[in-house]
Amino acid sequence: MSSRRPAGSGPIAPAVAVVLIAVLLGALVGTWPPFVAVESGSMTPGVERGDLVVVTAADRAPWGDLSTAADADAPTRLGGPGDVVVYAVPGVRGRPVFHRLAFPVDAGEDWTDRGDPDLLAADCAELATCPAPYDGYVTRGDANGLYDQSAGIAPVVPEEWIAGKALFAVPNLGWVRVGVDAAAARYGGVATGVVLVGLAGLVGGVGALLIGRVRPGDRR
Repeated sequence: MSSRRPAGSGPIAPAVAVVLIAVLLGALVGTWPPFVAVESGSMTPGVERGDLVVVTAADRAPWGDLSTAADADAPTRLGGPGDVVVYAVPGVRGRPVFHRLAFPVDAGEDWTDRGDPDLLAADCAELATCPAPYDGYVTRGDANGLYDQSAGIAPVVPEEWIAGKALFAVPNLGWVRVGVDAAAARYGGVATGVVLVGLAGLVGGVGALLIGRVRPGDRR
């Protein structure tokens, strides 16, 4: 007589597998969470709204140190030269920013001298973050008409603000995360979590039932 798995394991197994995959991916790339969902079109056409992007720690081997679009040997990332990074400005509420490193700057530098004039709204004297108050980076969304530091999105970005850099994007897979965040904002995290757990159990149960139907008959 063949042994059978406990009846309750079917719905749980898929959810456990997803968690294990996420944990292993986080261990590999060195960041948590190991992916971000793109919620705006500021990085089109390389990354579209709704894409899911896998990110790694900025200094994680084998992907090397940070590189900018201005570097002569910059690798191509998500449709352009230089790294696309996730950074957050301390003390500022809102989502982290997902933009490309344009070029590095040194403390005290008038970085507008090296910037593209078409991406500047004013000269150094009129910008709050120029001269550069510390070493860091000038950043920009590929689809945006101004550097972040000229548009008022962020000051010069020091390396310690950078949570990770992008490796690759999976089209449209991020809509799930975007939808979850929207639901949590509207209905609350607890209610959204309860619904998600219920859906995971339902999907797992249906999947286990289908697998059971196509599995060859048990030997007795």
